[in-house]
Amino acid sequence: MFDMKQKIEDLLSKIETLTAGKLQEVEEIRVKLLGKKGEITALFDEFRNVPAEQKREFGQKLNVLKTKAAEKIEELRQKVEEMGGSDAPSFDYTKPGDKFDLGTRHPVSITREEIISIFSKFGYAVAEGPEIEDDWHVFGALNFPPEHPARDMQDTFFISAGGDNPILLRTHTSSVQVRSMEKMPLPIRIVCPGRVFRNEAISARAHCIFHQVEGLYIDKNVSFADLKQAILLFAKEMFGEETQIRLRPSYFPFTEPSAEVDVSCNICKGKGCNICKGTGWLEIMGCGMVDPNVLEANNIDPKEFSGFAFGMGIERIAMLKYGVGDLRLYFENDVRFLNQFESAL
Repeated sequence: MFDMKQKIEDLLSKIETLTAGKLQEVEEIRVKLLGKKGEITALFDEFRNVPAEQKREFGQKLNVLKTKAAEKIEELRQKVEEMGGSDAPSFDYTKPGDKFDLGTRHPVSITREEIISIFSKFGYAVAEGPEIEDDWHVFGALNFPPEHPARDMQDTFFISAGGDNPILLRTHTSSVQVRSMEKMPLPIRIVCPGRVFRNEAISARAHCIFHQVEGLYIDKNVSFADLKQAILLFAKEMFGEETQIRLRPSYFPFTEPSAEVDVSCNICKGKGCNICKGTGWLEIMGCGMVDPNVLEANNIDPKEFSGFAFGMGIERIAMLKYGVGDLRLYFENDVRFLNQFESAL
């Protein structure tokens, strides 16, 4: 029985010196002393072999030991929690969350999605294509003559200028129209949004990178009246029900006849201001009937099918819609400018 008495005294001394820095350590101490295979539990098992005349004495000592151990473990637990050594989260999950500053969509993205949404209502599908293109899809299939200025190095970013079909950065999304005419069954009714590149000096009104949305509709008996109606409906949806349009004769290699489209100035309501330079009109896009040569180049019979095409710069539309006077603002990522479009989310 001397061994048991000595073990109890040793454990009492050991308990007085116990320390812990984390709740996990406190739990380890509890298991080591009071667990199913703990040291104090083992002593209670030995207690069964104690002679009857000594059971009272050793029973009291074991109960004191167990009580001391439990009190020490609870004391250590409280100290750890007071010192912040708890393994539990130090914050309250039920409290309101911290405020995060949300980003905003770029005005070009907002305008792009609005344009696509409008034409989607009219039954147009979205078609996209590669930004790195070949000469055929950008120029050849669109009736550009070999000597056209757009083919010159000073107007187009060429990646490889040699050979019969050089590789370049597309100058318009008309190349997507060509690829659609090659692959899609007739009739075709698509809009082609995307980024385009031109070798131009960067200024308030021009940039070497900008975004376009072009449209193409090919079917039997498509007329210029259909084109005018489509553009008028778009203008009213984009700029307001009171918007009027006018078409001025123009020239594009891939359409005949061709026209530039102006809308009544949404700032002065057509009366004349500094934005529209006193004319009451603002240019928004080019358009025209698809040239028969373009249809033939894409294996479409111009005697059976006709169509119209149009194209607009997204930055230009956004400038008119939001009253932005400098094209460069769209590319500078200035948060003071971009934060103005939070309400457009």
